[in-house]
Amino acid sequence: MNLKNSLNNLQFDNRFIQQLPADLETKNYCRTVLEASYSYVLPKKTNQPKLVSYAKEVAQLLGLDVKECETPLFTQVFTGNKLLEGMQPYACCYGGHQFGNWAGQLGDGRAINLGELLTNKGEHYTLQLKGAGITPYSRRADGLAVLRSSIREYLCSEAMYHLGVPTTRALSLALTGDSVVRDMFYDGRPQEEQGAIVCRVAPSFTRFGSFQIYTTQGNIPLLKKFVDVTIRHDFPHLGSPCKQTYLTWFTEVCQKTALMIVHWQRVGFVHGVMNTDNMSILGLTIDYGPYGWLDDYNPNWTPNTTDAGESRYRFGNQPQMAYWNLVQLANAIYPLIEDVELLQQALKVYTDSFEQQWNKMMINKLGLAIYDPKTDEGLINDLLRVLQLVETDMTIFYRNLALLNIDQPNLEQLSDEVLLKPLIEAYYQPNKLTSEFKQQIGNWIRLYIKRVRQAEISDNERRLRMNAINPRYVFRNYLAQLAIDKAESGDFSMVEALLALFRHPYDEQMDKAYYAEKRPDWAKTRAGCSMLSCSS
Repeated sequence: MNLKNSLNNLQFDNRFIQQLPADLETKNYCRTVLEASYSYVLPKKTNQPKLVSYAKEVAQLLGLDVKECETPLFTQVFTGNKLLEGMQPYACCYGGHQFGNWAGQLGDGRAINLGELLTNKGEHYTLQLKGAGITPYSRRADGLAVLRSSIREYLCSEAMYHLGVPTTRALSLALTGDSVVRDMFYDGRPQEEQGAIVCRVAPSFTRFGSFQIYTTQGNIPLLKKFVDVTIRHDFPHLGSPCKQTYLTWFTEVCQKTALMIVHWQRVGFVHGVMNTDNMSILGLTIDYGPYGWLDDYNPNWTPNTTDAGESRYRFGNQPQMAYWNLVQLANAIYPLIEDVELLQQALKVYTDSFEQQWNKMMINKLGLAIYDPKTDEGLINDLLRVLQLVETDMTIFYRNLALLNIDQPNLEQLSDEVLLKPLIEAYYQPNKLTSEFKQQIGNWIRLYIKRVRQAEISDNERRLRMNAINPRYVFRNYLAQLAIDKAESGDFSMVEALLALFRHPYDEQMDKAYYAEKRPDWAKTRAGCSMLSCSS
């Protein structure tokens, strides 16, 4: 074994807590925290911890020998029972807007940072346990997590990474051996469930709400200090903090956020709870709560039962919600800049970046190389319209669109029925494809054929381009529920199978084709497969 990569040789420098003020109260109870960025807190001891799974890629990212992940010490550390030398556990203080309303102090209510790791490559990663017990920010909750939500977070974190979506990572998933009481449907029927802990990994877990809290408290000196530390730690390429650096930093946050949202829209991911406390300053997908994946293309779908009425965080509204959240961040840092016009210019970078990257992404999904607004704006808008004519599986549609043999002479002269044949698998109820709908879809396909031929792209080149950006496998909601069902009965084989599957989501894995199938009928309305509550 390479000793420099063993658990006991990991190095922690914990620069966040060294450079920012700590909560002076050391007792762990729920309270309002002032004049502080974090509170020291220890994870709750677990009864009979058991490792369920670990992500070898994340272990390697941390410079940790993967063999160490199979040791008893690893299980003890990442369920909160033991601390490695140099670890200094703490929970962060932050606020946030929840569903458009200022919620005041929030903070790490069930997340505890074990410490900040400094790798042999000089990279920093915060190791965070989710579900490790109460913190001063837990409000009326217990700070714990259950197996079902932990499986969803663990697998989705890694699936998103391999899909190419900016995200926090997940090192491990473990059972605690303790029971956790949850009222999953908020209907007055709480039940005991298995407790679990996920170790999350990110360069930083700083959120938009991390800055909002100081401004609302009127603590501008601490706001400035926090921004300065953030720039030095997470944006060192920007140079020394000053007014111009703050603007450049905010502009970069806008750009990173735009890129993240474009990726969400590309793969059909719906966050479900885009509150400002769930928005990463690094443009990473963070906090996998009541998220979901589009099966049928429906811009109005939200996976969050709490959001079912307003659908604020529905799939089609995510770009606008990201902008709204950036406006709140701009309001928070305004005291450091005091120039509305400059902040508005930075916000325009978000809208411009999103539009540019969205157009590029959509044209790439169609296998084309260059966006031409004269032809492609209409082509894309018409596509998004016909995708909603009948229930159409978004993932399968794009993959199967690559199967069109556009090199075939006179293809566009074929009947609507024949043109639709490669796509028929994508329709949940093909019997609802009326002749009128077939004609509309067929007409779009003919426009698409014309556009591809104008671009002089061969079928082979187009398919390679499309299959590199349109995933074959996504973490469908029903797959998550099947894995949870097995795991709750002690069978974790599907957790491992899905973890392996999503290492190569763009590849045709011939023995795994059933994972790419449409959502089965039984999953359309079943809890966990259609919508989820914020309860975990």
